[in-house]
Amino acid sequence: MTRLYRHIEFLKAVLLYTLTAFGGPQGHLGMMLRIFVERRKDITEEELLELNAFSQMLPGPSSTQTIMLIGYKRGGPTLAILTLLIWVLPAAILMGAFSFLITYMNIQAIKTTIFHYIHPMTIGFVVYAALKMMEKSVSNPATWIIMITCGALTLMFHNPWIIPVMFVLSGFITNLSNKRIPEKKEPRKKLKWINIRLYIAVFILVGLLSELARWGDWPYKRIFNLSENFYRFGTLVYGGGQALLPMMFFQFVTRPLAIGREPFLSSSELITGFGMVQAIPGPVFAVCAYVGGMSMNQFGSGWQILGGLVAITAVFLPSTLLLLFFYPIYHNLKQHVIIYRALEGINAMIVGIVWASGILFSMDILHITKHNLLSFDWVQNVDLLSILVLIGTYLTLRYTKVPPPLLVGTALILGYFWG
Repeated sequence: MTRLYRHIEFLKAVLLYTLTAFGGPQGHLGMMLRIFVERRKDITEEELLELNAFSQMLPGPSSTQTIMLIGYKRGGPTLAILTLLIWVLPAAILMGAFSFLITYMNIQAIKTTIFHYIHPMTIGFVVYAALKMMEKSVSNPATWIIMITCGALTLMFHNPWIIPVMFVLSGFITNLSNKRIPEKKEPRKKLKWINIRLYIAVFILVGLLSELARWGDWPYKRIFNLSENFYRFGTLVYGGGQALLPMMFFQFVTRPLAIGREPFLSSSELITGFGMVQAIPGPVFAVCAYVGGMSMNQFGSGWQILGGLVAITAVFLPSTLLLLFFYPIYHNLKQHVIIYRALEGINAMIVGIVWASGILFSMDILHITKHNLLSFDWVQNVDLLSILVLIGTYLTLRYTKVPPPLLVGTALILGYFWG
């Protein structure tokens, strides 16, 4: 208890970050840079890049894994788990409640314009993070080439499986130089084999229960199906929440219809939930609480709550167990010259991905598509206030010490009055 008490201020900072972290993984990275690197100095900028790069190697939500690893570096696995709970629970509770709300009222009646300027504000965070990370991660011709190439590949190919390919190529390129060697040796971390054993055991258990429920036609077999489905999603999804949507659409809407069964929820309900999760702070994976609740709402309120709880637990559990098992391995391996040199290229790749995300987000608020890019038809639809919010956010982060929550509050006020 005494050891945890030392981390109370850190956990308070995590909660404040959780309640203001809009914009998905790239926006989250900018806020982490501001809060945990520059303001609190829990980790260095190089460490944040390294943790984010490692998170990209694993399936599951990268921003969740990154914030967990910040907790891990400060206080080990226990603090990492507490950090995860603080990060996930607010958004999960909101999305679970939304599964009840949507049943009883017309979602179109909810005023969503309050979130209008959150989007350009997030782009300001993305640009700030990209420029800050460039200062230390892009310092020679090789890293410039990696950053530009990986940014272009991210823009051209929206498939998340391009990320592992870029990892390998980026690490290979910076290994062509033999100049960089590890500067210091860190103590080796002991492997916790219990994490990988638990991961495998749960994988087998949820799969077995799901099949038994289906074969035996158990009355509430759907709850067992959900546990297997979401555990599998947490194991297989690369590319964050955006890659999760098509998997859920196939599993819960298309596939049941194709075999003549009732879908878990309608396509419009799924899209509505996915739109709503973009408007609240926290991980995009929190949409699983909504989907789990909607999938069980026909069985009553108790089962609806259980559905959301099972879904959110199952989708985050595999990435958590894999993270706690593989990070000590990575920590030990990175002291080898090959891995150490590869990190230079991987960090430059991350910067390229962040730039690509900023460009894609900007194209959205400027209403630019591949069809009107060259015709400049989008110019007449430009929202000048959104551009000012974007620029103002970047300049505020660059030249002042204004905390991120104040910027979020300003964007919400602008959206309420002028959205």
